[in-house]
Amino acid sequence: MAKRGSNIYKRKDGRFEGRVPVGYQENGKIKYRSVYAKTLSEVKGKMSEVYSIRQNQPVSAIKLTVCEAAEQWLSAAKLRVKESSYANYVNIVNKHILPVLGGELMINLTTGKLNDFINLKLVSGRLNGKGGLSAKSVRDIMTVYRSIENYAAREYGIRETHFTMPKIEKKQTDILSSTERKRLENYLINNKNKTNIAILLCLFTGLRVGELCGLKWEDIDFENAVLFVKRTVQRVSKNSKSQVVIGTPKSKTSVRTVPIPAFIMNILRNYRSCNDFYVITGISKPTEPRTMQNRFKSILKLCRIRNVNFHLLRHTYATVCIEKGFDPKTLSELLGHADAAITLNRYCHPSMQIKKDYVSHLSLTA
Repeated sequence: MAKRGSNIYKRKDGRFEGRVPVGYQENGKIKYRSVYAKTLSEVKGKMSEVYSIRQNQPVSAIKLTVCEAAEQWLSAAKLRVKESSYANYVNIVNKHILPVLGGELMINLTTGKLNDFINLKLVSGRLNGKGGLSAKSVRDIMTVYRSIENYAAREYGIRETHFTMPKIEKKQTDILSSTERKRLENYLINNKNKTNIAILLCLFTGLRVGELCGLKWEDIDFENAVLFVKRTVQRVSKNSKSQVVIGTPKSKTSVRTVPIPAFIMNILRNYRSCNDFYVITGISKPTEPRTMQNRFKSILKLCRIRNVNFHLLRHTYATVCIEKGFDPKTLSELLGHADAAITLNRYCHPSMQIKKDYVSHLSLTA
């Protein structure tokens, strides 16, 4: 039977079946009540009636554990999110939330208990036992927990808590200096191969590493000098193993068209291959981001440039664009952001020279 929403199935006889959790069996498993209808809207209406009756029961009668709520929430999430996002949710639930909170009843978790859990993760949350997690990592964990709690509140009427998210100190994101950028550009231009050309392309288009790995020759319009971001390559955890997944870009706005500078188009023409082949590999199988990251690190070492992350190329691209006078709206579309504010807050880092140039225009009123 095909699932059509939260606990709604299309039966072989054409009817819809809706299952509403109404309590627990003697063995501790959740007890469901099924309702049937010919249309999806009708079965939802019948389910709402059962929910209304059930919500009049005392909340204390609902013995839902965090583990059970998490399993149900994950089942629903799997229907609406990308495979990589779902894999991330499973990882957070299984490795961080369930080992500590899995056996707790949802109704027994107070704001105080959850704040204690947050502090525990900040102090000793690393899976290798060597210290605590960053505030950003703990916020990611608690964002997942909040979604589980919201599900329990919606489906079972359990009241929500008001735990305190850890504060993240905003850090100035690094970029390549003009000297480093020139050194890297010279190396890539003078040592052309598929990997180096791909890195150069990223430096002048701001692609994410997964988007770069997913770029095929058919995605480059040589007549109009643009590329189309259509897919991304990621390594995700699945069934206790990891595997490379080719999927859609990060968000709807990440599916975009990006102009390519003329000098790079001239280089690409000399390496053009079969449309269905990936740009980096030259075959029908892509390079995974981790491999690209390692190659980039090796190049940095050869160029005598400090050890930085591949994503720094994207930060550098955005900052250079701002220095060249790009307006934030245009740049946000080039980067695939939904909001120009994201671009300004996260990727644009004006140099001291730019600040001095602006200030130099100030003078006494005539």
